[in-house]
Amino acid sequence: MTPNRRQFLATLSGIAGTSLLTDNTPLLAESAPAPMHISCNSYPWTTFYEREKKTWMADPDASLTDFVASGLTGYEPALTKVEEVSELAPYLRKYQLEMRSIYVNSSLHEAADARKSIDTALAIADAVKPLGTRIVVTNPNPIKWGSADNKTDAQLTEQAKNLDRLGAELRKRGLTLAYHTHDPEFRAGAREFYHMMLNTDPKNVAFCLDSHWIYRGAGNSQVALFDVVKLFGKRVVELHIRQSKDGIWTETFTDGDIDYRRLVRELKAVNVRPHLVLEQSVEAKSPNTVGGIEAHKQDLVYARELFAGLV
Repeated sequence: MTPNRRQFLATLSGIAGTSLLTDNTPLLAESAPAPMHISCNSYPWTTFYEREKKTWMADPDASLTDFVASGLTGYEPALTKVEEVSELAPYLRKYQLEMRSIYVNSSLHEAADARKSIDTALAIADAVKPLGTRIVVTNPNPIKWGSADNKTDAQLTEQAKNLDRLGAELRKRGLTLAYHTHDPEFRAGAREFYHMMLNTDPKNVAFCLDSHWIYRGAGNSQVALFDVVKLFGKRVVELHIRQSKDGIWTETFTDGDIDYRRLVRELKAVNVRPHLVLEQSVEAKSPNTVGGIEAHKQDLVYARELFAGLV
């Protein structure tokens, strides 16, 4: 992201008395390497806040104070309208947060809705690009949230066409569209997921691999997850990170149902270095032992060790 808050490397100025330096004294001390950049989506904070009967970003100062207290320096917000960008920008500056990626929902399976949805996404993209954003993540809306209805073949064809169109327009702007899924895309033989991936141009539509939604959508199957990685790993530009144990989301990112070490090996084997975004959320049956700040502190420690091989 530009400007990058980690690019402020201090320079030594006004070095006086150089004759006093010994042969073993460096003129400039080597800078310590910056810690691995790991962003976090807004969704997990929403779930931790809801558990405490609070609303994420009802008070942006309070919310983002918690966010940075965890050690996070990268934020991936879910944006729905362009006005939200101007509202968020001062807080990004105040809390020195990078916003390398954003999450934008879209409705692309009906032509009448798609035009408006694409126009909104592009307006948001134009607004966030000066803030350093380079990846726009989208998960096309289902027929109806919470419904078991699947899209028709005609709707899938329309959605793929519009997804590719959105990606092409973003590419003209120097931004990357990353297709994201939840679990509905893996119903009915994963027909929606495969149609989107096989009928869009990889130059226009990259892939945001949300490992746990694929795992859950495929019936808690690592076989399905790693088949997806085998088929489409080279298109991955972003990784959404969440873990579970016995199918239930854990409070913190740790060892569990998904073999993330294998995922690191397989992405590294195809020379993929994705943008890393934490999404370790809590649900009804998750343990309740730590708050959001402490949970994300632990997430960062584990994630930096685990994903070191991808940097």
